[in-house]
Amino acid sequence: MADPLVIIGAGQAASQLMASLAQDGFAGEVCLVGDEPHLPYQRPPLSKKFLAGELAIDRLYVKPAAFYEEAGSRLLLGQRAERIDREGRAVILADGTRLPYSTLVLATGSRPRELPLPGAFYLRNIADVDVIRARLVPGKSLVVIGGGYIGLELAAVAVKLGVGVTVLEQAPRLMARGVGPIVSKFYARLHGEEGVVIRTGAVVRSLEGNGTIKRVVCDDAQYDADIAVIGAGAVPNVELAREAGLAVEDGIVVDAQCRTDDASIWAIGDCASQHHDLVGRRLRLESVHNALEQARIAAAAICGRKPPTIQVPWFWTDQYDVKMQMAGLSAGHDHAVVRGNPDTGRSFAVFYMREGTLIAVDAVNRAPEF
Repeated sequence: MADPLVIIGAGQAASQLMASLAQDGFAGEVCLVGDEPHLPYQRPPLSKKFLAGELAIDRLYVKPAAFYEEAGSRLLLGQRAERIDREGRAVILADGTRLPYSTLVLATGSRPRELPLPGAFYLRNIADVDVIRARLVPGKSLVVIGGGYIGLELAAVAVKLGVGVTVLEQAPRLMARGVGPIVSKFYARLHGEEGVVIRTGAVVRSLEGNGTIKRVVCDDAQYDADIAVIGAGAVPNVELAREAGLAVEDGIVVDAQCRTDDASIWAIGDCASQHHDLVGRRLRLESVHNALEQARIAAAAICGRKPPTIQVPWFWTDQYDVKMQMAGLSAGHDHAVVRGNPDTGRSFAVFYMREGTLIAVDAVNRAPEF
């Protein structure tokens, strides 16, 4: 009997891969290794409805348990992969178990970028949400270190729960890595209108307190805090791949079919770095769309079918009553066209151009534009 196809990681990329393998006619055994005790689940709701208590945990799951049972898949949850033996084609788990594979797919995802600030929290998984939610008590103060998507989504939930919120962003504007200045200015206004204190250009030096956090200290100011949460971006989980000798370049290097430089190993999702024609270079995209798309591409290739064409990347964020949907990648644009008024109200769209060609759009409460 052939060794199973082994997937390391239990996020949306892994779950979609299992579904796509079944759809594409894969007949072998599939074994999934995940270091959390949960079925594969969606991460975007963690900083939104799940944190707010508006979404039950079973609604986070990508597929119900019955799906994996009917597919005959083996789930090793709460298990950690320690090492990849490429020569022997096996994954060695933390408890010493040796798991042979015929094909190996790395869907190891990413983790929060850590800062040297002991006592702060991070929001990445269900356990993190449980800890943070218990501390979001009306009248308490929260300092969010980082003004990206996760930090601002957290701020939007917390202020609605009656928590005093301050967002400290080191860059000159919010969400600077993902949107243009027009959109950044809008979100600063939006959060200010909702009662969040926004400070850009803020460099955090330390957290102070006696056993528990009392304040966050910056170069030029101090901010009271009963809890501090860091949202400073993410780093890919590439250690297994690197230690196994696979090529790594801000992510596990894969080709157009998501195959690594080892013909029996693939990588998908947040951990994978793939050339993208839209920008003419290698990219590592942290998005649900990318995770699902790469899973479908890898499944088709593994099954000997023609993989789907890589699509234009898209993203979204929900904050208060505002949904922003983004298509394309706006970095490097030389002109922006605006529909609507971003200085008043909560509905507009920004179209980004490069040398006369449309390369991206940020649509705020404008689904048709998206």
